Amino acid sequence: MSTAWQQTEIDAPPLTESARAVLRTIASSGPATRPQLSAALMFSKPTMSAAVSELERYDLLAPAGINRGSVGRTSVTYGLGPKAGFVMGIDCGTTHINAIARGLDGATLGAVEMPFTDKSADERFLLIEEVVARLFSQFEARSTPLRAIAIALPNIISASLERMFGRETLIPVLERLQSAYGAPVLLENNVNCAALAEYHEGSAKHYSFAIYMQIGVKTGMGIVLEGRLFRGFKGGAGEIGHLPFPWSEREQPRWQQVETYMGSAALLERAAARWPDDEGTPPKSTSELFARVEQSPTARAIVEQHARDVGNLAAACVSVLDPQLIVLGGGVGQNPQLLAGVRDVVKELCWPVEVVNGQLSNQATVLGAVRLAIDFAMARLLGEEGKTAFLYPSALTADQISI
Repeated sequence: MSTAWQQTEIDAPPLTESARAVLRTIASSGPATRPQLSAALMFSKPTMSAAVSELERYDLLAPAGINRGSVGRTSVTYGLGPKAGFVMGIDCGTTHINAIARGLDGATLGAVEMPFTDKSADERFLLIEEVVARLFSQFEARSTPLRAIAIALPNIISASLERMFGRETLIPVLERLQSAYGAPVLLENNVNCAALAEYHEGSAKHYSFAIYMQIGVKTGMGIVLEGRLFRGFKGGAGEIGHLPFPWSEREQPRWQQVETYMGSAALLERAAARWPDDEGTPPKSTSELFARVEQSPTARAIVEQHARDVGNLAAACVSVLDPQLIVLGGGVGQNPQLLAGVRDVVKELCWPVEVVNGQLSNQATVLGAVRLAIDFAMARLLGEEGKTAFLYPSALTADQISI
């Protein structure tokens, strides 16, 4: 990995409350003029002038253009300055790595996607450094600080990473990233990140309490309440693939059997086992299976049964958590053909809860990682108590921390 980039960790300046309010507003709502900010924050002109001047002095705010009023008056529009910095979000999955760099106002600066096949956890983790270097090469970042790197992984994330395959490879990677770029490194579960993204910019953005169910190669759930992820005591909240299954007088529940049964590989195996000769060869992928629903009675029956299975799982989650909304995502869950069946089962087994498809598709996880990094960076910059996360490598020698 190239270490041409060098940065010491940036301390947050001691901002006044009014300056923090202005910075928070522009980061969340975009560029604005002083009159617009005064109206939104109910600040007097002297207070607003002092806050803007304070932020300009630290290069956290800068003129972004001129706003021309209807009667010919002009006013300066302010946006984030160069020292506000940027963050990186990385989705390190089992088939790809996606990475996005964004400013704290959400403006995208660069993106990298690296697909791969048949790579072990160790091999995937080593690619993270290459992806970060590629992302840096896409834009001029030397004059602005990197505030945080958030990495989403298909694993339970805990302070010690004791349940992490490839832990011995990942920890040195995190240490090298922190040393080379001088930025805090956060880890989060991939489904939790997808849930966070759908909450902020997807199907759940108008709800205060939503759960995101990933149904695809694997099965998982992310829980978001008032913008905060619920992770549980050891980071395992939402691991619905571990639920005891099946429940039967004749069968014993097996380890991760929900995830095995609900996974796309097992779905295709069941499809192949019942596929009739007169309908041609069985589907080779779940996308092919769903594409055949309109023409194939067998495909339709298999998808309808899978919708009932997903509905059973969703009803169990509703009975425990009582959310406002269920968002279905993942390679299988995002298919609209499942939606009606899932809704019917949830209504039948518990009580009516709105169920929708996710809006962000395969970008949900990386966008959630970016959101996690922005939340972390803004909390530090504003000197506020932020949302709980795992910060590495320091989390390996400390309990779960608040950011």
